Amino acid sequence: MKRKGVGVAKRKRLIRMAWCLLLLVFLGTLFLHSFSEDGSSMSEAEEESQNKNKIAFLFIARNRLPLDMIWHAFFEEEKEGKFSILVHSRPGFVLNKVTTRSSFFFNRQVNNSVQVDWGEASMLEAERILLRNALLDPDNDRFVFLSDSCIPLYNFSYTYDYIMSSMRSFVDSFADAKEGRYNPRMNPVIPIQNWRKGSQWAVLIRKHAEAVVNDKTVFLQFQKHCRRRSLPEFWRDQPFPVNPAKEHNCIPDEHYVQTLIAQEGLEGEIIRRSLTHSAWDLSATRDKERRGWHPVTYRLNDATPSLIQFIKGIDNIHFETENRREWCASKGRPAPCFLFSRKFTRSAAVRLLNSSLIAVR
Repeated sequence: MKRKGVGVAKRKRLIRMAWCLLLLVFLGTLFLHSFSEDGSSMSEAEEESQNKNKIAFLFIARNRLPLDMIWHAFFEEEKEGKFSILVHSRPGFVLNKVTTRSSFFFNRQVNNSVQVDWGEASMLEAERILLRNALLDPDNDRFVFLSDSCIPLYNFSYTYDYIMSSMRSFVDSFADAKEGRYNPRMNPVIPIQNWRKGSQWAVLIRKHAEAVVNDKTVFLQFQKHCRRRSLPEFWRDQPFPVNPAKEHNCIPDEHYVQTLIAQEGLEGEIIRRSLTHSAWDLSATRDKERRGWHPVTYRLNDATPSLIQFIKGIDNIHFETENRREWCASKGRPAPCFLFSRKFTRSAAVRLLNSSLIAVR
């Protein structure tokens, strides 16, 4: 009887120890979930406020939105109003039942748009106009730049949680040492040590969106001194360059936000990668003047399961100029690098949607 009593006591102690371990695991899990991707803890009030915040999806389009049906399926899932939409298109263009099949885009065009030319500072003005309008809504807390050829790779809830879990902006940014991009005339207003390059498809927190809108210094320098290299077919319409190879080849939208953030001392508040995938094929054209200027366009035959699986499977990005590898994470755990991808034609996007290759619903 005595031995039996000892055995019962040991079992009770083991059970108590097991319950203690389970409790520790539970508390540890809660503790980990209370931290954002960048390691800073969030209070309950912050988490509650975060759940009410909206993402502003800011589309830069030529005219119509050719992939509106993809985005309709994406936004249709969300029933709690956690997003807003703004579109910058050519001046005078209106999104209505005639120009879009998605009610989510009705009258979502900004009414003070400008004519945008690729490789010119007018692209920066379009971005600033979108941000200026989006900031009028105090509930907009994240600001996502998208082109008219972008598609979402995941559904709304996954995308929202991924973006909102980080308290930092996602901005593809790296030191750009390539000769010919930085114009020395920007110095000393923009010193070369603050010169950055990256993708224009950024996701900004509200603080950084306000910095872009309020900027009156860096933007002015870009208007004056950042221009793309002229192409031969345009030389008859402008003074012939003395030495075309020595022209500065500055594409404003590939440098502006990144350089502004560096100039303002805000680089510690960004995750230095984009959430939008682009494939750059340097051998896609025989014309050396154009190689690498535009990303690959995915057409109908490209829209395959292997393509989407490949893009979703990317979990790190290597920046050659800085010899830096960025491992992608969300909520402190390994995660896919990209939530969006471009450039897709309408036929390719329809095929992906109809074959359920992108889980937007």
